[in-house]
Amino acid sequence: MTDARDPETLRRKLIAYAARFPFFNLIGFEVLDLGPGWAHTRIPLRPDLTNPDGIAHGGVIATLIDISITEAMLMTDEYAKVRDTRGSMATIDLGVKYLRPLREGTLLCKAEIVHRGRRVAHARAVVTDEDDRQLALGTATMMITLGESAPRNR
Repeated sequence: MTDARDPETLRRKLIAYAARFPFFNLIGFEVLDLGPGWAHTRIPLRPDLTNPDGIAHGGVIATLIDISITEAMLMTDEYAKVRDTRGSMATIDLGVKYLRPLREGTLLCKAEIVHRGRRVAHARAVVTDEDDRQLALGTATMMITLGESAPRNR
């Protein structure tokens, strides 16, 4: 199978797209791997991504969590419906618990979708350093909206 529905083809396309996406390049975001309902990502810490105290800026960590959770949705059947109908998906709630600072190294994130419904998905993520020490925990709720060409349940 070599069409867009082939999971390996889709995986490669999504990783390649992420590597070219301007905002991801701006912050150094990389997709290491992904599959239906999960993603492993990273952002190498640079001085311009730190706060005035020299530690990873909380906004960078929150962004890593948000993007990673979105990436985890991209190979799910639920997102395929969004894509097929030209619908949309948006984070409607994002929570971050910061556990410890990072001054140098790489922010690594493992995100997983824990519930996928027709309209809402719930997810969680763990951000660690290269020694697998937890730096932050994240949760998110995603709203799924199908496009106009989607059949309506009445």
